[in-house]
Amino acid sequence: MSDKKTPSSGLNRRELLAGAAGMTALAITIPAGSALAQDFPARPITVVVMYGAGGGTDTIMRKLAEEMGKAKGWQINVINKPGAVGGVATQYVHGQTPDGYTILGGANYNKFVRVMGHVDFVPWEEWVFFQAANAIASWSVRPDSPFQTFDDVVQAAKADPGKVSISTSGTGGLWHELALIVGSFAGINLKYVPYKGGKAATLAGLQGEVDIAGGGVHEHVDLVRAGELRNLQQTGTEDITLENGTIMPSVGGLIPEIKPFLPIGGTYNFIMRRDTPTEVLEVVKEAFVAAANSDGFQEMVKSKFFQTDIRTGEEADKRAAQLEVITVDTFNKFADQIGAEVKSAADLGLPAPADFESWWPPEGYQARI
Repeated sequence: MSDKKTPSSGLNRRELLAGAAGMTALAITIPAGSALAQDFPARPITVVVMYGAGGGTDTIMRKLAEEMGKAKGWQINVINKPGAVGGVATQYVHGQTPDGYTILGGANYNKFVRVMGHVDFVPWEEWVFFQAANAIASWSVRPDSPFQTFDDVVQAAKADPGKVSISTSGTGGLWHELALIVGSFAGINLKYVPYKGGKAATLAGLQGEVDIAGGGVHEHVDLVRAGELRNLQQTGTEDITLENGTIMPSVGGLIPEIKPFLPIGGTYNFIMRRDTPTEVLEVVKEAFVAAANSDGFQEMVKSKFFQTDIRTGEEADKRAAQLEVITVDTFNKFADQIGAEVKSAADLGLPAPADFESWWPPEGYQARI
């Protein structure tokens, strides 16, 4: 066909078609983004939890989803996709359209997946984080365990390094990392046995598959109350005294050198693609903050000994970077315990923990909301 100029427009047919296509794309993209924000959500939202059902991350995510639904009248479905310390769920969510309808339900700003080479996503470049709460770690044993105290474990582990076993929520996962940190301060080497999530790790200890159940206080406290587990230590700043007088001792009272670093534990986050429309992110942020502050969520947090800690925007981005820096440092110190190749700080363009404050924000960083 001819590409002659048309008298009315001064454009040839190819230019007209290109222009029409561009206007069509503009009509779809810009107004649709605005309409999406105004109507969002027009269908159910799915939260994809990176760990198994029943663990701490799953418990927090389901309660937040429930309270968001109540506050806004939204339908929110929660599904679990465990594996690769969050890598499976991360890849899945990243592969979905960034329209706000698929949210990653995560722990610890998903800090493990890049360090362990499961994904290449830079947290503060690829994701927007909404933090709701923190958790603290716990070691517990069965009532018939020969280990009556934390010191019993220390003595046994020093006598036979690598024999005393402890369950974790996955190699390179949070409870593994914190067990490495506590073990390092205690001067011991344990046998770390991975499971898919904190609930599975707790059950392994309860069923005698391992010597020590590793996990979070929130995953152990009901079993400790019931006398089915005996707590040896938790990583909060103070001893926890339950209603029946049972004490869950702070590791700070057992290892004085660790006290300045307490509390150490996990964080719980909703995580969304950073290229999600700003208007949608703002709507989700409003609903998330309302849910995290709701009476229902606060009651659950208190009963499980979580700690409310709401962070969004640059404050959350900075925390994501800081936690990743700490994990890189820890995993490289204990690379032989991870069982997989670990990226170095240089590989990831990260500073040493002592240099973090002067490094943040990294070159090119821009806050999203």
